[in-house]
Amino acid sequence: MAKLPLEGIRVIELCPIWAGPYAGMHLADWGAEVIRVENRYHFPVYTRGVMARTPEIIAKQSAGYAAFKKDGYSEEIAHNIFVLFNAHARNKLSCTMKLQDPKGLELFKRLIKVSDVFLESNAPRVKERLGFTWEVVREINPRIIMLSMPGFGGTGPYKDYRALGAHQEGFGGHTYLRGYVDEDLTSTTTVYHTDEAGGLTGALAIVMALYQRSKTGKGTYIDMAQVESSMCHLAQAIMDYSMNRRITERMGNRDYHGAIQGCYRCRDVRGKFLPAAPLTGIPEEIEVVDTWVNITITNDQEWAGFCRALGNPDWTRDEKFSDHLSRLRNHDELDRHIEEWTRQHDAYEVMFLLQREGVPAGPVIDEKDAYSDPHLRARGFFEQLTHADAGTHLYPGLAYTMSKTPNSLRLPPCRLGEHNEYVYKKILAVSDEEYAELEKEGHIGTDFAPEAIGGGL
Repeated sequence: MAKLPLEGIRVIELCPIWAGPYAGMHLADWGAEVIRVENRYHFPVYTRGVMARTPEIIAKQSAGYAAFKKDGYSEEIAHNIFVLFNAHARNKLSCTMKLQDPKGLELFKRLIKVSDVFLESNAPRVKERLGFTWEVVREINPRIIMLSMPGFGGTGPYKDYRALGAHQEGFGGHTYLRGYVDEDLTSTTTVYHTDEAGGLTGALAIVMALYQRSKTGKGTYIDMAQVESSMCHLAQAIMDYSMNRRITERMGNRDYHGAIQGCYRCRDVRGKFLPAAPLTGIPEEIEVVDTWVNITITNDQEWAGFCRALGNPDWTRDEKFSDHLSRLRNHDELDRHIEEWTRQHDAYEVMFLLQREGVPAGPVIDEKDAYSDPHLRARGFFEQLTHADAGTHLYPGLAYTMSKTPNSLRLPPCRLGEHNEYVYKKILAVSDEEYAELEKEGHIGTDFAPEAIGGGL
């Protein structure tokens, strides 16, 4: 089997919640040895759950805890079955260190010394309090790449602001753009796009820095504000104001550039979901209440194809819809006609009918539909992993494939402290006696200490 591109690269991940761990996931997927350093005495809320030992009643009501083991739910392993964590913890290792203790800090420095990348996504004051600023880290290891990716960056008046994706979305302008024309800003829902954008950008920045190191032999520090990495995705709205002093308002499902576009309700269906053998860990039958489809018509040729797909009903020859500008002016009325037709078909049927005529269209699918989608199944996107506490399930697969480098998911999501012995004894060369002492002192463990408290970012 061909070597993975990042084999031989060791990454230390000191990251809560989503963005930083998502960056680490991409590096781990492609061969880097990513070691999560976790603190048994500090519980980062929303990273491994909502609290250190989540009561069963809360776990059952929370979105984000995996199916309970057949022998019953246990608060002692709740931190290992939190879905948000497990979604990006595959292919990684986990060790525990008591970072508020001088001995724990010294051990962390030893790990930094034998690593290639230090990835952290905390508020700047966290690394400053721990004593792991770039000035300190580069003294320990001049060749290391250090990426800091707090919400608002490492400088400026907002540098110490703690932030979730929702706060960054609001600051960056994405929250303002999302929603329907007749709804105010209170109707928005959380999307956390900045987490995905920050994670992907962070992984790219690290690979670029590793390439630079291969030429110079020197490490580097990367200061990446998560909000800035996502504002690039809103460039057309930002530039529209810069050039035209025009603020882009909410448009619902309409198209910013003037195409006929909408999300239309289709026929209600009740169907059976048949998983592709030999995949397991998903329901055998799912009832679907309603289906929706997205349709875009950008020009007269696509309009003609749309009319053919519908059988050229009389309303399509109405003067109101005779050209593209007229259709835009009468978009609301056109939407009503379109939905009268789509309600007679399910979403996939609409997609095939329209695409056959050259009209862009695609179903709105949910998680259940994604597992049964014929395209994703044909590409083998979902991969099965077995986790000791969460069981056997399908996981989203690799973000991309490489023609000369076969790859797949290798390790299930790491449990807390699961790889302590490897990290301490193999990497740090700690003796059996020292290891036993560290266990006794509470540095090493596979659960959160009774006094563990929840904390910020």
